[in-house]
Amino acid sequence: MKYLVILGDGMADLKVEALGGKTPLQYANIPNIDRLAQGGIMGLAKTVPDGLPPGSDVANLGVMGYDPDVYYTGRAPLEAVSMGVKLNDRDIAFRCNLVTVSNEPEYKNKTMVDYSAGEIKSEHAAVLINELSEFLNEDNMKFYPGISYRHLMVWDGGPDDTDLTPPHDISGRNIRDYLPKGNGGERILSIMEKSNEFLSNHRINKSNNSTNPGNSVWFWGQGKTPSIDKFSDRFGVTGAMISAVDLLKGIAISAEMKVIEVEGATGTFHTNYRGKAEAALDAFKSGIDMVYLHVEAPDEAGHQGKTDEKVKAIENIDQLIVGPILEQMKQFGDFKIMVLPDHPTPLSLMTHTSEPVPFVIYDSRNVLDNKDATYCEDNGAKGIFIQDGYKLMEKFIKE
Repeated sequence: MKYLVILGDGMADLKVEALGGKTPLQYANIPNIDRLAQGGIMGLAKTVPDGLPPGSDVANLGVMGYDPDVYYTGRAPLEAVSMGVKLNDRDIAFRCNLVTVSNEPEYKNKTMVDYSAGEIKSEHAAVLINELSEFLNEDNMKFYPGISYRHLMVWDGGPDDTDLTPPHDISGRNIRDYLPKGNGGERILSIMEKSNEFLSNHRINKSNNSTNPGNSVWFWGQGKTPSIDKFSDRFGVTGAMISAVDLLKGIAISAEMKVIEVEGATGTFHTNYRGKAEAALDAFKSGIDMVYLHVEAPDEAGHQGKTDEKVKAIENIDQLIVGPILEQMKQFGDFKIMVLPDHPTPLSLMTHTSEPVPFVIYDSRNVLDNKDATYCEDNGAKGIFIQDGYKLMEKFIKE
């Protein structure tokens, strides 16, 4: 038996006037996912428990079968695991975005122009982060370059309760009300201000002539090292992760799943969809039982308010991933496929929300006849409801 989860990050949405009052899922041409809906079961799952932030960290922990109320310790420490950064008992890891802020002289008067610094190239970002670290020379703090705009800062003995805001939550807003507060807030804000002075005049930002240069760092998602049960012990199957995002890789490594790297997988709209599909099939051929295939593109489009790009990302998942995989799954015998987002990322809000997400589960051993079914939020609401989203994986694998 083979199990495939296809996770379209942030696919769920609200109805969009520009799409004729439809959601992107309803508007997109997704015949392959609809085929799964026509032969499978649909429903809604509450992947984000009440009281926790609706981030991809919390939501993907839930989808992968781990109760976020038990296992969630912050986003950054999961990314540290993926990046090979070892944390001691005193270390607090912080996500460190390279962002674009506007040019007002006083930092607090600036606007969050772009949380991704124009999806900066990793090789350019590494130079900025490494040279910024040398410039700052902060005691007890180390900086680690990651992929594109996503980086890490580790504070030995730092606080884990600072009030910090994810930069993708405040796109286009004045940052005054979202600056660091509470324990450690003053020091973190000072570093952000110094980074703006240094990066605004850096040769890379000057030479690239980017409209959205990486002219500041922004901290969020702090926490301590998590302890996550081994996936194969929990569910009785071997698992693999396909994702371009350190967060997802970190969860997988913590759960002792295999992490499969795909050339050209970027964590942006311009990712290697076909390569991910091929990697999933190769994983099954190698003997892996369950593959978790994560695509970040719909979420990125949602954060940027790009309606056409979000629709196209969903269509790419359908046509370049679901379709080719469906054509070849029979070679492995019995199989199950589940398609869902981790959380909604509404275009109108440009940030995550906590509403339950629609899922479809297709079981080759029990193909249903729902000939008019289509996969979307409204039809998910007509199906079964999973109150504790972390129980969905158990239903998928064990029922």
